[in-house]
Amino acid sequence: MKRKSKQSERSFPFLRINEREGKPRKHGLTEIRGPYYSAFGRRYLEDLFETMGNYIDSLKFAGGSFTLMPEKAIRDIVDLCHKHNVFVSTGGFIERVLAQGGEAVRQYLAECKKLGFDIVEISAGFLSIPTDDWLRLIEVVRKSGLKAKPEVGIQFGAGGATAAEELRAEGTRDPSWAIAQAKRFLDAGANVIMIESEGITENVEPWRTDVPARFIDKIGMEKLMFEAADPDVFAWYIKNYGADVNLFVDHSQIVQLECLRAGIWGTKSLWGRVVTYKDTGQ
Repeated sequence: MKRKSKQSERSFPFLRINEREGKPRKHGLTEIRGPYYSAFGRRYLEDLFETMGNYIDSLKFAGGSFTLMPEKAIRDIVDLCHKHNVFVSTGGFIERVLAQGGEAVRQYLAECKKLGFDIVEISAGFLSIPTDDWLRLIEVVRKSGLKAKPEVGIQFGAGGATAAEELRAEGTRDPSWAIAQAKRFLDAGANVIMIESEGITENVEPWRTDVPARFIDKIGMEKLMFEAADPDVFAWYIKNYGADVNLFVDHSQIVQLECLRAGIWGTKSLWGRVVTYKDTGQ
């Protein structure tokens, strides 16, 4: 059920900003990182959602951090997210579970469902997994009643803040292969594809700006979310692809990102240049 935007409730309503769809949105999705680089729980999130909850579509745990937390703390975070129409994602921790075998994967998914998670991200930054096995994982996730969100990229060994020197030694994949893989995942029922930043805009010089362009050309923006947990990166995406590009950022960056999407603030290269047009039929 589509909900109306709360923009009419914001302060200074007479000032024009770029209009946003109400949640659940199909365009301009923002996923924020949960506790990892900094620890926080329900009380912090209450403040975050009270001020910026209208602009947050999903929260993603990182690095399996939820496996270290008390069950009640996880439930409190999940319940609060749902109260504010925010989906909850596991992050890519399943690749750590995969190393423990099929039964561990089944138990993991059952526990995610029990705790109220909505999305299971399927990544393989540190593993080499046949594409057909990824497709089977997507099917298992969907059958468990959860949404599958595969992560693809071009960098071998991506994830876990691996040093740039190590990543350069690992090498990169052909973007055409990653795009073909993403298409198969979508055909198998994945909702959105997360595009890993490493090798594209992270730990690489110069940036591989051709890669997101090729993904968008072949798949379209609606089914893609780009990892952009750096202000220069998400500013670049908005500058090149507009306010409706789907982005993953750190929770600490939500205000800065939304100021750019709304077109109310920005660096010299973006000041007054981020605009949207919504046909009201008038």
